[in-house]
This record gives sequence, structure tokens and C-alpha cells, in this order.
Amino acid sequence: MSVWLPTATCRPETCLADPSPEVSHPRRALRLTACLVVVVAGVVLSLPGRLLPYGGRDRLVRLWARVLLRTLGVTVHLAGPGAVPGNPGGGGVLVVANHVSWLDIPLLAAGRPGRSLAKTEVRQWPVLGRLVAWGGTVFLDRDRLRTLPDTVATVAEVLRAGNPVIVFPEGSTWCGRESGRFRPALFQAAVEAGAFVQPVTIRYRLADGRPTSVPAFIGDDGLLTSLARVVAARGLVADVTFLPPIPPPGPRPTRAGARRDLARAAQAAVEGTG
Repeated sequence: MSVWLPTATCRPETCLADPSPEVSHPRRALRLTACLVVVVAGVVLSLPGRLLPYGGRDRLVRLWARVLLRTLGVTVHLAGPGAVPGNPGGGGVLVVANHVSWLDIPLLAAGRPGRSLAKTEVRQWPVLGRLVAWGGTVFLDRDRLRTLPDTVATVAEVLRAGNPVIVFPEGSTWCGRESGRFRPALFQAAVEAGAFVQPVTIRYRLADGRPTSVPAFIGDDGLLTSLARVVAARGLVADVTFLPPIPPPGPRPTRAGARRDLARAAQAAVEGTG
């Protein structure tokens, strides 16, 4: 099994040097307050929400994610065949995307909610950590890589149950100007479950079309520091493109190269939209 290691990301001093227009301090305070209200509402609704049928829960999560992003001042553009409910083949789908920011998670939830795979440190995030845990997030301890096969088995089980799983196979966040290699380890779950893989491209820009690295969550960034930078930005736009699903491997789904083939195909699809 290939090892899913965190990668060295691009240099923060380069990626975060882009000048970008900012909103006033009162507007920032308003955004932060509205964001907190929506997050708390998500915590309150998370437990009763789990009692809803899958379709109702899916719609509720998509609505919550879109409202949260709006409170942060992020305009979201969703495109592609995966930006609507339903799984190809009628079963679970492994949703894989390039990774730039913590914003990527609600962005994907706004188009196709699913159980996320996250590092164990996310559990310790204030309020949000508890929310993602209640949402059924599968946690990976990157300091104990011997647990990786168990994580893959858990993801495969979720896929077999017909539920989408969201994975960022680069293993770390990048600024958007540069990207990392899609590591194949978690694609093994799709191989074992016979699940489709849904590649997704995430790009951030300003309203005038210029690419921006303001949302990038890299280096020594803390969640609150990154949040402050996001709510200060004026005209932040996220383009999320759901690409055509990749079918599961053919007659020999357990062959050693299957997960590597899926990883290469998914990365080629994502990079082809850049």
C-alpha cells in the first residue's frame, strides 16, 4: 500500500504576497458574526439532521454550506455533472479534488455533500471540529501511518453503503499556483468498493478574474488567521468544477496498479481544467 504522507507545499511568503482589495472593518465584523451564527446553527441542527432521510439531509447540508460561504463573502460558481444530487452507477462515489484551503470542504458540500476524510488535528478546531466530527468525518492520523489500511477499509465500507466520500489526495494544502501529486493510497478504497471516482477542480479568483491565493491555508497558518484573511477579502470567488466521473477498474479490480491508474487519471482531469 502506498503511504499517504503530507507534502511540502509552496512557500507562504510567495503565495500570500498577492495584493487584493479588502472590505471595511465593520463589514469584516459583520461577516464573522454571521459566520459564527451559521456555524452554531449547524451544530444545533447536526444531530436532528442525521435523522432525516438521505435526500433531505443532503439538501440541508448543501443549503447550510452555501449560506456559510455567503456569510464569509465568498461567491460560489458550481459547474459540471457532479454539481447535482445523485451518484454515478447508483452507489458511492469517491470525490477527489485539489486542496487549497479549509474553504474547500464547504465548497464541495455546497455541490455534493459527503463524508470527508480529514487529519485528526481537525477534531481540535474550535466549534468546527465538533461539527465535522458529528457530520461523519473519517479521521486519518498522519503520525500513525500503520492505521492507513484501516482507514482505507472504512472508506471502502462507506462507499459500498452508497455514500459519497470526499478526499484531498495531495495530502496537504497548496496555494493554487502550484499543486502536489495525487497520492494513490485512498484510491484503493474505490478499487475495493468498485466505486466511481469524481474529480473536482477548485480555483479561487477575485471578481475581476485575477487568480488569488488569499484563501490558501499553508505554512504556519492557523485557522483564525486564515479566517481573518478570508473575511477581509473583497470580491472573492470560488469556481468549483465537477468533472466526468471515472469508472472503477475493469476485470481485475485488485491488481496493484489499479489505484495508481485511478490517481493518475483523476489528477490529469483536474490539471486539465487549470
